[in-house]
Amino acid sequence: MPLRIVVSGGAGRMGRRILALALEDPALRLAGVLEAPGHPHLGKDAGPLAGKPELGLSLVSRLKEVEREFEAVIDFSTPESTLELAREVGHSGKPMVIGTTGFTEKQKTLLVASLQGSACVLAPNMSVGVNVLFKVAGDVARTLGAGYDVEIVEVHHRFKADAPSGTALRLAEGIARARGIPLAEKARYGREGKPGARDPEELGILAVRAGDVVGEHTVVFGGIGERLELVHKAHSRDNFALGALRAVKWVVTRPAGMYDMQDVLGLK
Repeated sequence: MPLRIVVSGGAGRMGRRILALALEDPALRLAGVLEAPGHPHLGKDAGPLAGKPELGLSLVSRLKEVEREFEAVIDFSTPESTLELAREVGHSGKPMVIGTTGFTEKQKTLLVASLQGSACVLAPNMSVGVNVLFKVAGDVARTLGAGYDVEIVEVHHRFKADAPSGTALRLAEGIARARGIPLAEKARYGREGKPGARDPEELGILAVRAGDVVGEHTVVFGGIGERLELVHKAHSRDNFALGALRAVKWVVTRPAGMYDMQDVLGLK
Protein backbone atom coordinates (compact mmCIF):
# COMPACT_ATOMS: atom_id res chain seq x y z
CA MET A 1 0.00 0.00 0.00
CA PRO A 2 1.47 3.41 -0.96
CA LEU A 3 2.89 5.61 1.79
CA ARG A 4 0.71 8.71 2.20
CA ILE A 5 2.78 11.87 2.60
CA VAL A 6 2.28 15.59 3.14
CA VAL A 7 4.75 18.01 1.52
CA SER A 8 5.40 21.34 3.24
CA GLY A 9 6.82 24.19 1.17
CA GLY A 10 5.20 22.65 -1.88
CA ALA A 11 5.24 25.84 -3.99
CA GLY A 12 8.98 26.38 -3.54
CA ARG A 13 11.75 25.29 -5.90
CA MET A 14 12.46 22.13 -3.92
CA GLY A 15 8.84 21.48 -3.03
CA ARG A 16 7.76 21.39 -6.66
CA ARG A 17 10.36 18.77 -7.54
CA ILE A 18 9.40 16.66 -4.52
CA LEU A 19 5.76 16.84 -5.61
CA ALA A 20 6.58 15.86 -9.20
CA LEU A 21 8.78 12.91 -8.25
CA ALA A 22 6.44 11.72 -5.51
CA LEU A 23 3.57 11.64 -8.00
CA GLU A 24 5.69 9.42 -10.28
CA ASP A 25 6.61 6.99 -7.48
CA PRO A 26 4.12 4.09 -7.12
CA ALA A 27 5.28 3.57 -3.51
CA LEU A 28 4.02 7.04 -2.53
CA ARG A 29 0.71 8.85 -2.50
CA LEU A 30 0.34 12.62 -2.04
CA ALA A 31 -2.09 13.34 0.79
CA GLY A 32 -1.56 17.08 1.30
CA VAL A 33 0.51 20.13 0.37
CA LEU A 34 1.33 23.00 2.72
CA GLU A 35 2.49 26.57 2.17
CA ALA A 36 2.97 29.62 4.38
CA PRO A 37 -0.07 31.69 5.41
CA GLY A 38 -0.73 34.37 2.82
CA HIS A 39 1.08 32.53 0.02
CA PRO A 40 -0.53 33.29 -3.37
CA HIS A 41 -0.92 29.59 -4.21
CA LEU A 42 -3.02 28.75 -1.15
CA GLY A 43 -6.35 27.29 -2.23
CA LYS A 44 -5.03 26.38 -5.68
CA ASP A 45 -4.62 22.81 -6.93
CA ALA A 46 -1.20 21.26 -6.31
CA GLY A 47 -1.00 19.41 -9.64
CA PRO A 48 0.07 22.30 -11.90
CA LEU A 49 2.83 23.25 -9.44
CA ALA A 50 4.48 19.93 -10.27
CA GLY A 51 3.75 20.20 -14.00
CA LYS A 52 0.93 17.66 -13.66
CA PRO A 53 -2.84 17.76 -14.24
CA GLU A 54 -5.07 18.91 -11.39
CA LEU A 55 -5.18 16.45 -8.50
CA GLY A 56 -8.19 17.71 -6.60
CA LEU A 57 -5.77 18.61 -3.80
CA SER A 58 -5.53 22.25 -2.74
CA LEU A 59 -2.65 23.92 -0.91
CA VAL A 60 -3.41 24.72 2.75
CA SER A 61 -1.45 26.54 5.45
CA ARG A 62 -1.89 24.22 8.46
CA LEU A 63 -1.48 20.51 8.96
CA LYS A 64 -4.89 20.29 10.62
CA GLU A 65 -6.44 21.51 7.33
CA VAL A 66 -5.17 18.46 5.42
CA GLU A 67 -8.31 16.48 4.62
CA ARG A 68 -6.77 13.14 3.64
CA GLU A 69 -5.17 10.60 5.97
CA PHE A 70 -1.36 10.78 5.97
CA GLU A 71 1.54 8.88 7.51
CA ALA A 72 4.55 11.22 7.21
CA VAL A 73 5.56 14.81 6.44
CA ILE A 74 8.38 16.18 4.26
CA ASP A 75 9.35 19.80 4.93
CA PHE A 76 11.51 22.16 2.85
CA SER A 77 10.50 25.65 3.96
CA THR A 78 11.93 28.24 6.37
CA PRO A 79 13.17 27.77 9.95
CA GLU A 80 10.17 29.63 11.36
CA SER A 81 7.65 27.62 9.33
CA THR A 82 9.43 24.36 10.13
CA LEU A 83 9.32 25.06 13.87
CA GLU A 84 5.59 25.77 13.76
CA LEU A 85 4.95 22.63 11.71
CA ALA A 86 7.16 20.53 14.00
CA ARG A 87 4.95 21.40 16.96
CA GLU A 88 1.92 20.07 15.05
CA VAL A 89 3.76 16.95 13.86
CA GLY A 90 5.14 16.32 17.35
CA HIS A 91 1.66 16.27 18.82
CA SER A 92 0.60 13.69 16.23
CA GLY A 93 3.68 11.49 16.68
CA LYS A 94 3.96 11.12 12.89
CA PRO A 95 7.42 10.81 11.23
CA MET A 96 8.99 13.84 9.58
CA VAL A 97 11.78 14.57 7.07
CA ILE A 98 13.28 18.07 7.28
CA GLY A 99 15.53 19.59 4.62
CA THR A 100 15.15 23.20 5.76
CA THR A 101 18.44 25.00 6.48
CA GLY A 102 19.45 28.18 8.30
CA PHE A 103 18.43 27.19 11.85
CA THR A 104 20.05 28.96 14.78
CA GLU A 105 21.28 26.80 17.66
CA LYS A 106 18.28 27.90 19.72
CA GLN A 107 15.90 26.92 16.90
CA LYS A 108 17.57 23.51 16.59
CA THR A 109 17.04 22.94 20.32
CA LEU A 110 13.37 23.89 20.03
CA LEU A 111 12.98 21.65 17.00
CA VAL A 112 14.38 18.60 18.75
CA ALA A 113 12.19 19.26 21.80
CA SER A 114 9.06 19.54 19.63
CA LEU A 115 9.73 16.21 17.90
CA GLN A 116 10.64 14.06 20.90
CA GLY A 117 7.79 11.66 20.20
CA SER A 118 8.44 11.39 16.45
CA ALA A 119 11.00 9.77 14.18
CA CYS A 120 12.67 12.58 12.24
CA VAL A 121 15.36 12.78 9.56
CA LEU A 122 16.98 16.22 9.81
CA ALA A 123 19.64 16.86 7.16
CA PRO A 124 21.02 20.02 5.52
CA ASN A 125 21.42 18.10 2.28
CA MET A 126 19.45 15.04 1.15
CA SER A 127 21.73 14.23 -1.78
CA VAL A 128 23.23 10.74 -1.67
CA GLY A 129 26.47 12.04 -3.21
CA VAL A 130 26.82 14.88 -0.71
CA ASN A 131 26.30 12.52 2.21
CA VAL A 132 29.07 10.31 0.88
CA LEU A 133 31.15 13.52 0.71
CA PHE A 134 30.42 14.21 4.39
CA LYS A 135 31.89 10.84 5.32
CA VAL A 136 34.85 10.98 2.93
CA ALA A 137 35.81 14.54 3.94
CA GLY A 138 36.04 13.53 7.60
CA ASP A 139 38.08 10.44 6.74
CA VAL A 140 40.47 12.46 4.55
CA ALA A 141 40.91 15.16 7.22
CA ARG A 142 41.69 12.52 9.82
CA THR A 143 44.17 10.72 7.57
CA LEU A 144 46.03 13.79 6.28
CA GLY A 145 46.32 15.34 9.73
CA ALA A 146 47.27 18.83 10.80
CA GLY A 147 49.80 19.51 8.02
CA TYR A 148 47.06 20.32 5.52
CA ASP A 149 45.06 23.56 5.46
CA VAL A 150 41.31 23.10 4.92
CA GLU A 151 39.10 25.49 2.94
CA ILE A 152 35.46 24.93 1.99
CA VAL A 153 33.98 26.89 -0.91
CA GLU A 154 30.26 26.70 -1.67
CA VAL A 155 28.40 28.24 -4.62
CA HIS A 156 24.63 28.67 -4.80
CA HIS A 157 21.98 30.61 -6.71
CA ARG A 158 21.36 34.28 -5.97
CA PHE A 159 18.06 33.54 -4.19
CA LYS A 160 19.51 31.45 -1.34
CA ALA A 161 18.71 33.18 1.95
CA ASP A 162 21.30 31.68 4.32
CA ALA A 163 25.09 31.68 4.15
CA PRO A 164 27.19 29.65 4.47
CA SER A 165 25.05 26.80 3.24
CA GLY A 166 23.93 24.14 5.68
CA THR A 167 25.97 21.65 3.66
CA ALA A 168 29.17 23.70 4.03
CA LEU A 169 28.60 23.99 7.77
CA ARG A 170 27.99 20.25 8.07
CA LEU A 171 31.23 19.58 6.16
CA ALA A 172 33.08 21.97 8.49
CA GLU A 173 31.62 20.32 11.59
CA GLY A 174 32.71 16.87 10.42
CA ILE A 175 36.21 18.00 9.51
CA ALA A 176 36.64 19.91 12.78
CA ARG A 177 35.51 16.85 14.73
CA ALA A 178 37.91 14.61 12.78
CA ARG A 179 40.82 16.97 13.48
CA GLY A 180 39.85 17.66 17.09
CA ILE A 181 39.59 21.44 16.71
CA PRO A 182 36.85 23.77 18.06
CA LEU A 183 34.95 24.97 15.00
CA ALA A 184 33.39 27.95 16.80
CA GLU A 185 36.87 29.33 17.47
CA LYS A 186 38.65 28.32 14.28
CA ALA A 187 36.07 28.95 11.54
CA ARG A 188 36.95 31.84 9.18
CA TYR A 189 34.06 33.08 7.01
CA GLY A 190 35.94 35.63 4.93
CA ARG A 191 39.21 37.53 4.62
CA GLU A 192 40.12 41.09 3.75
CA GLY A 193 42.83 43.61 4.46
CA LYS A 194 45.94 42.10 6.05
CA PRO A 195 44.78 39.15 8.17
CA GLY A 196 48.35 37.87 8.47
CA ALA A 197 49.63 34.35 8.09
CA ARG A 198 47.05 31.61 8.16
CA ASP A 199 46.44 29.87 11.49
CA PRO A 200 47.29 26.17 10.90
CA GLU A 201 44.03 25.17 12.60
CA GLU A 202 41.92 27.72 10.74
CA LEU A 203 39.00 26.31 8.76
CA GLY A 204 37.88 28.57 5.91
CA ILE A 205 34.22 28.54 4.86
CA LEU A 206 33.50 30.81 1.91
CA ALA A 207 30.10 31.45 0.27
CA VAL A 208 29.53 32.54 -3.34
CA ARG A 209 26.10 33.57 -4.67
CA ALA A 210 25.57 33.82 -8.43
CA GLY A 211 22.89 33.24 -11.03
CA ASP A 212 20.97 29.98 -10.88
CA VAL A 213 23.66 27.61 -9.56
CA VAL A 214 21.87 24.68 -7.89
CA GLY A 215 24.74 23.91 -5.54
CA GLU A 216 28.48 23.26 -5.63
CA HIS A 217 30.79 22.37 -2.74
CA THR A 218 34.57 22.07 -2.86
CA VAL A 219 36.73 20.97 0.06
CA VAL A 220 40.38 21.92 -0.40
CA PHE A 221 43.14 20.18 1.59
CA GLY A 222 46.28 22.20 0.92
CA GLY A 223 49.65 20.81 1.93
CA ILE A 224 53.20 21.85 1.13
CA GLY A 225 53.83 20.67 -2.41
CA GLU A 226 50.38 19.25 -3.12
CA ARG A 227 46.66 19.91 -2.93
CA LEU A 228 43.75 17.48 -2.67
CA GLU A 229 40.23 18.60 -3.60
CA LEU A 230 36.87 16.91 -3.06
CA VAL A 231 34.13 18.34 -5.28
CA HIS A 232 30.38 17.81 -5.51
CA LYS A 233 28.24 19.56 -8.14
CA ALA A 234 24.46 19.31 -8.22
CA HIS A 235 23.07 19.51 -11.75
CA SER A 236 19.42 19.70 -10.68
CA ARG A 237 17.29 19.65 -7.54
CA ASP A 238 16.09 16.15 -8.35
CA ASN A 239 18.97 14.55 -6.44
CA PHE A 240 17.86 16.37 -3.27
CA ALA A 241 14.21 15.50 -3.87
CA LEU A 242 14.96 11.83 -4.52
CA GLY A 243 17.01 11.74 -1.32
CA ALA A 244 14.09 13.19 0.64
CA LEU A 245 11.73 10.56 -0.77
CA ARG A 246 14.22 7.83 0.10
CA ALA A 247 14.43 9.27 3.63
CA VAL A 248 10.66 9.34 4.15
CA LYS A 249 10.32 5.69 3.15
CA TRP A 250 13.07 4.84 5.65
CA VAL A 251 11.94 6.98 8.60
CA VAL A 252 8.45 5.46 8.83
CA THR A 253 10.09 2.18 9.85
CA ARG A 254 12.08 3.73 12.72
CA PRO A 255 11.36 4.40 16.40
CA ALA A 256 11.11 7.97 17.69
CA GLY A 257 14.41 9.85 17.55
CA MET A 258 16.50 12.27 15.51
CA TYR A 259 18.29 10.84 12.47
CA ASP A 260 20.17 12.19 9.46
CA MET A 261 20.96 11.00 5.94
CA GLN A 262 24.04 9.17 7.20
CA ASP A 263 21.61 6.93 9.10
CA VAL A 264 19.35 6.55 6.07
CA LEU A 265 22.27 5.49 3.87
CA GLY A 266 23.94 3.27 6.48
CA LEU A 267 27.13 5.36 6.50
CA LYS A 268 27.55 5.46 10.28
